[in-house]
Amino acid sequence: MSEVHVAVGVILDAQKNVLLTRRAADAHQGSLWEFPGGKVEVGESVPQALARELREELGIDVTAFQPLLEIRHDYGDKAVLLDVYIVSGFAGEPRGLELQPMVWVAAAELVNYEFPAANVPIVEAVQAYLA
Repeated sequence: MSEVHVAVGVILDAQKNVLLTRRAADAHQGSLWEFPGGKVEVGESVPQALARELREELGIDVTAFQPLLEIRHDYGDKAVLLDVYIVSGFAGEPRGLELQPMVWVAAAELVNYEFPAANVPIVEAVQAYLA
């Protein structure tokens, strides 16, 4: 089974709230909340993929980012490599261009949302980063 390489953005607003989006019901790990992002395409760097995915999904242009952590997770039917970045600057107002629900959440509230298993270490890292 090949591993899917994914660029993930932990997008922060001026108040340090975190943007979450909900996966489509028919997607892998459907209806769970996630940090926005998507697959890294062949020939693309992770920052390029992150910028492209956030532009396509949310209509924003990334202006400031830094690596947070890397996660490998095997769901059994799919293996993922998540390259996770803190996005602390962006131009534009995020909106669900794929009609996905979105919500801004305080870091302390992240535990109240249901995420795919691979995202659990992200929640912990974000809370530590913002503490």
